[in-house]
Amino acid sequence: MSLTSLPARGSAPRPDTAVGPLPTPAESAAYITSLGKPTAAEVLGRCRAQGRVAIQPRCGVGGHEEMKALLATLEAEVAPDILTLTIDSHTRLLRFEEALRTLNLRPTDLNGYPMVAHGWRRGRELNELIAAPLEIRHGSPDARVLFDVSVASGITSFEGGGISYNLPYSKAVPLAESLGAWQDVDRRCGELAEHGVVIDRELFGTLTAVLVPPSISLAISVLEAVLAARVGVRCISVAYPQSGHLAQDVAALRSIPVLAERYLPAGITVHAVLHEFMGVFPRQRGNAEDLIFYGALVARIGGASKLITKTYQEAYGIPDTAANVAGLRLADRANSPLLDFVTVDEDQVDREREWILAEVADLVEPLLGQADLIGAIVEAFAEGRLDIPFSASRYARSDLIPRRDRSGAIRYLSTGALPFSPAHVRRNTELLHEVDGPDPGLDSLTRGLTDDINHFRHVFREQEPSAAAPRSAPTPVAAPHTPRTEEPI
Repeated sequence: MSLTSLPARGSAPRPDTAVGPLPTPAESAAYITSLGKPTAAEVLGRCRAQGRVAIQPRCGVGGHEEMKALLATLEAEVAPDILTLTIDSHTRLLRFEEALRTLNLRPTDLNGYPMVAHGWRRGRELNELIAAPLEIRHGSPDARVLFDVSVASGITSFEGGGISYNLPYSKAVPLAESLGAWQDVDRRCGELAEHGVVIDRELFGTLTAVLVPPSISLAISVLEAVLAARVGVRCISVAYPQSGHLAQDVAALRSIPVLAERYLPAGITVHAVLHEFMGVFPRQRGNAEDLIFYGALVARIGGASKLITKTYQEAYGIPDTAANVAGLRLADRANSPLLDFVTVDEDQVDREREWILAEVADLVEPLLGQADLIGAIVEAFAEGRLDIPFSASRYARSDLIPRRDRSGAIRYLSTGALPFSPAHVRRNTELLHEVDGPDPGLDSLTRGLTDDINHFRHVFREQEPSAAAPRSAPTPVAAPHTPRTEEPI
């Protein structure tokens, strides 16, 4: 995806459609209250108080009737705590006319639900069809129009951020523009809060999804969360991508409330969210289901408020409805009280958490004291003091090279220009020296990265690693044709 420029801050249109002008924020808040069902923020709070992980699928198709049928089926079969509208690529890139044209001519060509093209009245039909609150998942660097239509539809959770929904996806959108656009979205959340409706703002710490070191994921989320809180957001979900290493993932999830206490003002509710493994999935159904259940246990042990689920069809493309139902049911089984005996090496988790927190501090604390935080973030990315691996954007250097250490945890082979302390650089170097040796050649590095990306295919012996150094592997817990549902986000 790529855009070259966004509308100026505050100038994005509030579209009038064939169904009439958008309701005002006060009218949208009144409609949400009239629905008589909990908001996403309320569901997350309730699940956390009950000690269970909320379950949410990915799902989104182009046609309105098909979307209604998909949501109704998922709710009837599984009753997820929160349901999803994944948005199509045209809408994500502000190509609203193209989205409408495709909807009218070939709706099956759309890789998600074109919310703006359908309009807020149809959005309300979806909301009134189901008991669960809805969340919008998309990938747009400028979500202002989409947000307004979504809130008018009664939707109470909205994913994304000015860094996390730009640099992983778009090639040429200036970071200052996407950060400014998302400040407008977050101000509108603040306005809705004044009318009594709290929107859950989920931050996409998943970033490029593959081999993302925990500290860079969490640092980006901290910066987006601080910007959101400063303009009125009251509920923030920090999403983290499962790495595949139990202690590291649990430590990352448990770091989120600590980071919230350190860097966010009092009165902001913060939830930890786990995205089940977004790398290369096993191809055999049993192995894929083991990984799904394993991820759900990680969410439970790590204290996540919510889990974004996967399916046994991940290795083959966009899953169908039946696979989505099966994945939700399997993940929810990790909430069983019979699994209270499942534990983790707490000393190892504590050590990992302390390193993660210290690395995040290295990254964010030099920026948070700046008067112009957006300007500081833009400058930090330009200089490489912030960065993400494998970015599509010209506004990130992508100098970071992640690798898995011998235990499978994700470390930094190259930290680029990140301002890590010498102790933090030395620790990453020492942990990876056991895998790569002191000076790996390009061929060795390429093979190693490929093996790291295919981590779970190696764990399940579906593919043998090419690297010479063996690694220890987690032991996943075994668990005992309808419409395609969406492009993963």
